[in-house]
Amino acid sequence: MIDNWEKILTTPLPYRAELIKALLAENEIDAVVVNKKSSSYPPFGSVDLYVPTEHAIIAKLIIDNETTFG
Repeated sequence: MIDNWEKILTTPLPYRAELIKALLAENEIDAVVVNKKSSSYPPFGSVDLYVPTEHAIIAKLIIDNETTFG
């Protein structure tokens, strides 16, 4: 990934990453989902969520304070 982006979440659940991406968008934080799951055998792999480095701390706080995702 580009140097000015930071990984803030790794999950085996793609829908969870998309929900958190939407939550961050509501707070005007850009996010990118990188799906590393195996297309031939979905239980293997993970999904990562990246945000710009300057928004990483705020994004982590938003995620930590959202009890729905905890």
